[in-house]
Amino acid sequence: MVRSLWTGASGMIGQQHNIDTISNNLANVNTAGYKRQRADFEDLIYQTVRLAGTPATEDTVTPVGIQMGHGVKLAATQRVFSQGSLQNTEVPTDVAITGEGFFRVQMYDGSWAYTRNGSFKVDETGRLVTNNGYWVLPDVIMPENFLPNSITVSQDGRISVIVPQIDEEPIQIGQMELYRFPNPVGLSAIGENLFKTSAASGDPIAGRPGFDGMGQIAHKFLEMSNVSVVREMVDLIIAQRAYEFNSRTIQTTDNMLGTATTLKR
Repeated sequence: MVRSLWTGASGMIGQQHNIDTISNNLANVNTAGYKRQRADFEDLIYQTVRLAGTPATEDTVTPVGIQMGHGVKLAATQRVFSQGSLQNTEVPTDVAITGEGFFRVQMYDGSWAYTRNGSFKVDETGRLVTNNGYWVLPDVIMPENFLPNSITVSQDGRISVIVPQIDEEPIQIGQMELYRFPNPVGLSAIGENLFKTSAASGDPIAGRPGFDGMGQIAHKFLEMSNVSVVREMVDLIIAQRAYEFNSRTIQTTDNMLGTATTLKR
């Protein structure tokens, strides 16, 4: 009977992790480039009371064994990299990826990180950077006296601007690259809409937008979160009920123990 106490407790802990994951998804429903997480569970070890195939008589064996489970545990929080909806922003430095791929940025310590958030800016030196000042790679540096509203990005990542003193026609100043991974769900999230490679993700594969399986660039658009509020609310209700069911098993076990302690001869 004591086993059911710990089994119910493991279920409550597991559903708490589930609710934590759902709450993080809902908190980032308006975060550009955010990819929802899903909590995956697996059952714990089993205590084998009787093995299947144990001899029952001289001529027969038991067809089914007896195994007692010990509950559940959180196995993984998988990132779902489905396409988010595109939002037209009319901002010349905003870009979105339609399809596979990540943008590469350089951190302050020189390491690389990857993001789906294309909300870029131009810093005081004319370099294209993220909201936190990380450099977008390959380097894109705007020429002097360029017209900020003249920035255009083609579907294959070619960046052009107009410099009145040089030419009234757009001139190409850079080429965007995208990166994809053999196992993108193995990337490690580090916050700030950034991911880093891990032993599970594999090495990045570079490519030009629109070629070799890479997605295309949508200029003046942002990819929004792929979180569905309706789905998360349904998952939240299911998780809450599962939490209550597991707590009820603990209460029932406690009542049974209370009944046993009050037995009299």
